[in-house]
Amino acid sequence: MTPKIIDHLDSFTIIGTAVRTNNAQEQTPNGLIGKQWQRFFQENLLSKIPNKTNTNIIAAYTDYASDKDGDYTFVLGAKVNSGKEIPAGMVAIQIPSGRYAIFTSEKGPAYKIMFELWRLIWTIPKSAPGGDRAYKTDFEIYDQRATDPENSQVDVYVGIN
Repeated sequence: MTPKIIDHLDSFTIIGTAVRTNNAQEQTPNGLIGKQWQRFFQENLLSKIPNKTNTNIIAAYTDYASDKDGDYTFVLGAKVNSGKEIPAGMVAIQIPSGRYAIFTSEKGPAYKIMFELWRLIWTIPKSAPGGDRAYKTDFEIYDQRATDPENSQVDVYVGIN
């Protein structure tokens, strides 16, 4: 799979809920990301995020301890035009400007297509996506193509140097 390369993406802010995890933990029943998604929908957290720029859901991976094998912070939320009003229990993070490789998933059940796409991304040599993986911030955009969880398509932005 050949990603599309964006040489400069402007930085932006997202507000959402955050957990600290790693890929090994996510492969067990103790994984936190699936539980975070469940809570996000059960508590209708998207509606509680102020100053949203649109209705897209952003899932960000940031504060990497090292690489795909280390801990990272997973933030599930939305892009906002101001990070000044942060609801209780949520955080605001900055998606950094820079170069990104964009991988587009197949269409299908969201949980399945995303697992398969990330598994593919993890197997790509560090320099293959058009530059070395930065391991600063990566993110997924769940837009209108992902409104049906059984037939979704998602873009994954992987930060590169």
